[in-house]
Amino acid sequence: MSTPLVVVENLRKTFVHMGRELHVLCGIDIVINQGEVVAFVGPSGAGKSTFLHCIGTLDLPTSGRIRLGNDELTGLPSSRLAAIRNRTIGFVFQFHHLLPEFNAVENVMMPGLIQGKTRREMEPLARSLLAEVGLAERATHRPGELSGGEQQRVALARALVLSPKLLLADEPTGNLDTATSDSIHQLFFEMNRKHGTTIVVVTHNLSFAESMPRVVTMRDGAIESDRIGSERAAASGYRAGSAG
Repeated sequence: MSTPLVVVENLRKTFVHMGRELHVLCGIDIVINQGEVVAFVGPSGAGKSTFLHCIGTLDLPTSGRIRLGNDELTGLPSSRLAAIRNRTIGFVFQFHHLLPEFNAVENVMMPGLIQGKTRREMEPLARSLLAEVGLAERATHRPGELSGGEQQRVALARALVLSPKLLLADEPTGNLDTATSDSIHQLFFEMNRKHGTTIVVVTHNLSFAESMPRVVTMRDGAIESDRIGSERAAASGYRAGSAG
């Protein structure tokens, strides 16, 4: 039986610009279960990234309800939201946001070190994840010595180092060439299979989206369609229920 991880009810987000209200999210209702891999697609300005930022606690909704696991996020103070975010969510963005003065393994360790964990505790985890993303031999290289694809692999390893329940990726391959993008896309599926991480990806890459077992299309701040297809799941190598 599927277990909900993200439950969103009537989510709305309104910005005020020059005295006018801009309705970016217009009553979103969706449930994302543990272990799912979901793509969000749609035209620019549809509200995809804003939705991702709201469920990731990076932005506050104007109204509505968000539950993440056992945590009801609505109305929580920023300190509590930060604590939930740090222990539950990993992020991968279009730009890698790696620290240039640190090497790959140090960048991957950083979330744990910030939380007070020791280098002795974090380094084996970081090196293991770098090996999983194919960068075991590049662990001591700094970001400036890595290719764009390698930088995103480090960013993915960093996002997973604290074993988050939820991985949110906003256009993670938007700056990469097609071949490199395809290899990064496959890594998302591999990480889902190996770690059972629930993955939500915002992407304009339709071939990547169509390889996913669930594709949500947004338009004008609302969900236009929510499609689940076993053929897409089989093509991607994803297996429903395989994630722990």
